[in-house]
Amino acid sequence: MTTNSVYPDRHSPVGVDLRVPRPPGVVRRFWARHPKLTDALIAFIWWFFAIGFSALVAIIPDIEIRPWEVIVGSVMLTVGAVALFFRRRRPWLVLGMTWVVTIVAAPAMGLPDVALIPIALYALVIYKSVRAGWIGFGISVAAGTIASVLASGLQRREIDPTPPVAAGSGLAQYAITLVIVMLIAVNIRNRRDYVASLIDRAATLVREREQLAKLAALDERSRIAREMHDIVSHSLTVMVTLAEGSAAITSTDPPRAVEGMRLVAESGRTALTDMRRMLGVLSETPNDEQGPALEPQPDIADLPALIERFRSAGLPVRLTTRGRATADPAEQLAIYRIVQESLTNALRHAVGPTTVDVDLRFRRGSTTVTVTNDGAMAPEASPGGHGLVGMRERVALHSGRLVSGPLAGGGWRVEAVLHPDQHASEKATIS
Repeated sequence: MTTNSVYPDRHSPVGVDLRVPRPPGVVRRFWARHPKLTDALIAFIWWFFAIGFSALVAIIPDIEIRPWEVIVGSVMLTVGAVALFFRRRRPWLVLGMTWVVTIVAAPAMGLPDVALIPIALYALVIYKSVRAGWIGFGISVAAGTIASVLASGLQRREIDPTPPVAAGSGLAQYAITLVIVMLIAVNIRNRRDYVASLIDRAATLVREREQLAKLAALDERSRIAREMHDIVSHSLTVMVTLAEGSAAITSTDPPRAVEGMRLVAESGRTALTDMRRMLGVLSETPNDEQGPALEPQPDIADLPALIERFRSAGLPVRLTTRGRATADPAEQLAIYRIVQESLTNALRHAVGPTTVDVDLRFRRGSTTVTVTNDGAMAPEASPGGHGLVGMRERVALHSGRLVSGPLAGGGWRVEAVLHPDQHASEKATIS
């Protein structure tokens, strides 16, 4: 976790790299990198001038300074300087110590100090809160009033003692100084809070962008996995079925066996072409001029050829289409893949089917795809698997539903209902 360069007491989110502009100037960047050195220097400068002023007053012959006043004043000034070093970590404690120093040292120092409390009050606003700063401001004015009263009542000088008018004027100047410090501190605090909120919002946007990119990558991987499964599962099932059939009739019907093996080779070449095209799209960059040739995805017009391949493999498929076909390419691809997967499962798992019906019903607002077969399910067949999951995902993309299960009199039925109008409106809303 890295520290926020704009607001030192906040941290940037893990894994988020925000290029925040650097503060202008080499000197400002140096002090920002060394906060403890900054605090130590501020405390030392204040202590040096405070002690120096006290020593200068002590050596003036016309002013009587008692030893206890010198000791108390020096000790209080030193305590105040040490307290300033911790103003970032303990702003309330430091301000409280400055009140004590001001009140206790009032007989020796005279009017309330115009630097010690303002520095601590500024730190309270910046490192705690604006509300805490205004509370500290009120208490600081009260502490300054007490110190001014003590200075006027207990101070004893041979010449020019502090009159009440002068004490009141000094207290007014002290209060005005605190007001100015508060206004400056509140302005700086608000500006830093605003910048910090912008950085937090930018960090949130970065995280959302990364999450959206990951979701898009997962969605694309899922889509590619569906396509690869459809291609491999369909092609291998057809090839295995044709190869087994050809092997069974080699001795009795050599011409049909040769034709079957030819269809095996054709199915294999088609599968290799589809896989090469898909893998080429994955491996090539978008700017590659020698990338694979783009080809359209299969649609409803390719269903007769698909069904003919299954017929060649021995599956008695019958296609029925009612209504006007949809013009949405995405929906046509979904229909093609659903029919392909359903026929592949029938070829793989159905035992002795006599009829396999593919029924496409196109209505206004919905499309129904129904694939039924009357064959018994093979004992080793499983109703689950990647194919059924892929069909459910395709149907879900079109705001539809999928029902798959055995029939009462034997066989298997797959019914998918797609809603192209709703899907189109959702796409328009997202875009």
